[in-house]
Amino acid sequence: MIPDAARRDLEALENVALDFDADTSRLTSLRVGGPVDVLATPEDRDGLSALLGVCRRHGLRHRVIGRGFNTIVRDEGIDGVLLRLSRFRRLDLEGEDRLYVEAGVSHASLTRFCRDRGLSGLEFGAGIPGSLGGWIVMNAGIPGREAGDAVVDVEAMSGDGTACDWYAEPTLRFRYRVTEGLPEGAVVLAAHLRVTPSTTEAVSREIARVQDHRAETQPLDVPTCGSVFRNPEGGHAGALLEEAGLKGHAIGGARVSPTHANFIENVGGASAGDVLALIEHARRSVAEKTGIELVPEVHVLGRQG
Repeated sequence: MIPDAARRDLEALENVALDFDADTSRLTSLRVGGPVDVLATPEDRDGLSALLGVCRRHGLRHRVIGRGFNTIVRDEGIDGVLLRLSRFRRLDLEGEDRLYVEAGVSHASLTRFCRDRGLSGLEFGAGIPGSLGGWIVMNAGIPGREAGDAVVDVEAMSGDGTACDWYAEPTLRFRYRVTEGLPEGAVVLAAHLRVTPSTTEAVSREIARVQDHRAETQPLDVPTCGSVFRNPEGGHAGALLEEAGLKGHAIGGARVSPTHANFIENVGGASAGDVLALIEHARRSVAEKTGIELVPEVHVLGRQG
């Protein structure tokens, strides 16, 4: 619950759309999750700064959600403020080999932008769901190529909304499915990405190749949250899960994908509890069979009942 004084300050904000007790199942790709105290969508940086200031004054926890991939919200919902930067959509070419991309730009929009202008280097992102902010925070990618390989620097706002700074290597450290070096509570606003001038035809061919491979190997026609577990050193989570006989295993409306065992599908009416129980069952099954402890890649948010 948001205290009355905090609610009044939130409602007094300009350039911030608020939705109290918002249903998070419509915000996550897996379509599960309970209510959040307040979903806040700032129109611009001034609105975001003011919103973060209110959160700090009243001790409200804030988290950012993009397109809701790699995210599970528990059935009990989330305390505090969930930020959505869907209005931050500026995307510009600066010079011949650098893009300025705001956090709310979808991967699909970024891929189309590069294809139409014959810019190479980001084709690996074709078909990766989500938006630039999550792409940066998760260091999204495929084997052999990750977001960090293309990042020049990242712009972020401090957790209290008082300052914006640019961060680059060596302060930023891109690891497997995580980016280190950003201050705690900071909100990613934008990034500069490296690209290479090419041709529309060449970029289109590579995008098509990546998308075809994804369509052949991943479930794209049902709700999922993306890869559930990180690949262990020298191995593949999907192969370990398949070897443990987990393909097709279901709990409630949640099922380990028959297409790729490192994906969990919502085959109808799944709860977050179903999904989390299936994740724990899968983790335990692999550990018992191989001695390898799989580490979840997906982020779990919310109250624990």
